[in-house]
Amino acid sequence: MREFHLYMAQRLSALVMAPFVLVHLGLIIYAIQGGLSAAEILGRTQGSVFWFLFYGMFVVAVSIHAALGLRTILGEWAGLRGRALDATAAVIGLGLFAMGAHAVYAVTAGGPA
Repeated sequence: MREFHLYMAQRLSALVMAPFVLVHLGLIIYAIQGGLSAAEILGRTQGSVFWFLFYGMFVVAVSIHAALGLRTILGEWAGLRGRALDATAAVIGLGLFAMGAHAVYAVTAGGPA
């Protein structure tokens, strides 16, 4: 039953990520075609609660999705099992979350990048 729950968590995280990915790609296209500089982009995102929440939720969904996907790959290819597999996936997920949270903070709150 546990594997089923992890499977469903990965599928649900993909469902959550889909609109974030589409908006993010749309923003990239808009920024490139509009010729926006990094300073102009940061001017629009810094201090914005909306962009903080948007990219914060995106980072959470990506961290969960990627860690669970890599957990499956590590179990199949590297032969990891049990606690070693779970711990490795947890470290990967927490690492992705930490890096993503740092980036979100830097872009929305103006912290160091």
